Amino acid sequence: MSMENVTTVLSGDEAGSLQEAEASGGWLWLRAFADNKLAVAGLVVVVVLTLFSFLGPLFYHTDQIHTRIGMETLAPGQGHPLGTDDVGYDQLGRLMVGGQTTLEVAFGAAAVAVIVGVAWGAVAGYLGGFADALMMRVVDALLAIPALLLLLYLATVFQPNVVMLIVVVGLTAWLVPARLVRAEALTLRTREYVLAARTMGVRTPTLIGRHIVTNSIGTILVNATFQVADAILVVAALSFLGLGISPPATNWGAMLSNGLNYTYSGYWWLTYPPGVAIVLTVVAFNLIGDGLRDAFGLDARRR
Repeated sequence: MSMENVTTVLSGDEAGSLQEAEASGGWLWLRAFADNKLAVAGLVVVVVLTLFSFLGPLFYHTDQIHTRIGMETLAPGQGHPLGTDDVGYDQLGRLMVGGQTTLEVAFGAAAVAVIVGVAWGAVAGYLGGFADALMMRVVDALLAIPALLLLLYLATVFQPNVVMLIVVVGLTAWLVPARLVRAEALTLRTREYVLAARTMGVRTPTLIGRHIVTNSIGTILVNATFQVADAILVVAALSFLGLGISPPATNWGAMLSNGLNYTYSGYWWLTYPPGVAIVLTVVAFNLIGDGLRDAFGLDARRR
């Protein structure tokens, strides 16, 4: 229970004591997360890969627009630490550019999924009754549609680009956070501070945002990390099927798909770097999600 909620039903010394407890309790989840070595390692990996993708090109300059005839599939060596690909692009620079697209789509799609899902689930859970039943039947109907098939259809109808991928992936991933937040809202709406706020005439949008969503923040953050990992895999799958962003733009999935064409030619540097980057990033976000889940669980038990 947050301090802002409690003060609607308590005052004086009781509220002051709860404020002190809330101030100390608010750091419990952070301490628990920091004690989780795997979660911290995952966070370090994500930070390193993000810096590698977005700051790396500032220090390692390569031409990622014009192809270099005669420089195709050069082995790693001087001037090209990871060699070159089948059209002459420097593979290390390509990995940085591909990481930018992959992470932009992953973070953007996760943000869309969380925002839409949280809004839908919070409203449904708080309103209850017929509105809740109707809204959740919509969710159930959409869950019955295989997400990959829907993504394949949308990717063939619209020209793939970063914004389109963010919207499409995000709007097919909001169903899970909607169900999670709806479950939280069903329990939170019966709490004393919510009933007190409703009695005092607090408007429904304010009440949902301040009391329902705020007190579901643990569930939201944990799910958001898994949404990022899932989005990376979805983008990689679409690119692997040839429905990713058109060249010269690229992402790790497209690089992996292209590299597999040369698997039996011995050009390992076309396959392993993007594959390792995808695996490391997905595992790192999953570790962060597990760490946040355990941390918020510890926080709830201690409070």
